[in-house]
Amino acid sequence: MSDKTFTPPSAPLPVNGEGESGATRTPPLHLMERGPGGEALYLILARVGNIVLALVIFVICWIGLAAYLDREIMPYPWEVLPVFVTEMQGDLWDHTVTSAGRVLKAIGVAVLLATPTGMGLGQIRVLNRIFSPLIGLVHPIPKIVFLPVILVILGVGEASKVFLIALILFFQILVVVRDEAASLRPELIQSVRSLGAGRRALFRYVYLPASLPAVLTALRVSVGTAIAVLFIAEQYSTRQGLGYYIVTLTWQRLRYERMYAGILAMSLLGLALYVVVDVLERIVGRWRRAGEF
Repeated sequence: MSDKTFTPPSAPLPVNGEGESGATRTPPLHLMERGPGGEALYLILARVGNIVLALVIFVICWIGLAAYLDREIMPYPWEVLPVFVTEMQGDLWDHTVTSAGRVLKAIGVAVLLATPTGMGLGQIRVLNRIFSPLIGLVHPIPKIVFLPVILVILGVGEASKVFLIALILFFQILVVVRDEAASLRPELIQSVRSLGAGRRALFRYVYLPASLPAVLTALRVSVGTAIAVLFIAEQYSTRQGLGYYIVTLTWQRLRYERMYAGILAMSLLGLALYVVVDVLERIVGRWRRAGEF
């Protein structure tokens, strides 16, 4: 049958063999007592508490390191925070926005290209056999080594920096999505096909919902790498971005408090991206985390 006659089920299908019996998993008692709103509030407060605890540990380590070194190059947090607040009201905010825009563009490009490619390789085994050796060869190579080539080909503008970050994210998302699509149970595919679904319907109602959590998981793992590559890329032929601010405007001029303000801004940018992707991954992949509280 064609996709036109296919009517998707009203409830999401299990994609990895969970919930075939139709039984509903009972949440823990302490969350049942709170109700749906209380459950969401509990999870949010737990997440915020973890972040606050991590920040406290980070500040304690910072203070300890500054006291141990006792040098101008390692100021205390209370010396950096006022500078950070002041700088964020000026040029540092503009550099942060520029860096955030580059990362978000790279994430968008990588997701739009890697997701359908990974699902296609996971669906079509012949293509996967053809391209797997190439992926296995290119994926382990640190993509930062291609920066000189990318700068020569794409120039020193915005495109080269976005392309480099997107290139790294592309392969990380591609491999995860491909493996996720290939691991779907054959009986699930057959059951959906028996309802009249063609390849496009399978792509939309089975492979795409099954792969979205994998995409977000790969992004959550890759955020740190993307920020690190962004820092390196922004040191070359640019006058905007946190990498330029940290290295050229502050470190080379021995402005250490401002340098750490830039490092703090880049750290907060990475943390914000990580939290957003983590929340989206938990929402989209909620069925995977049933009973995990």
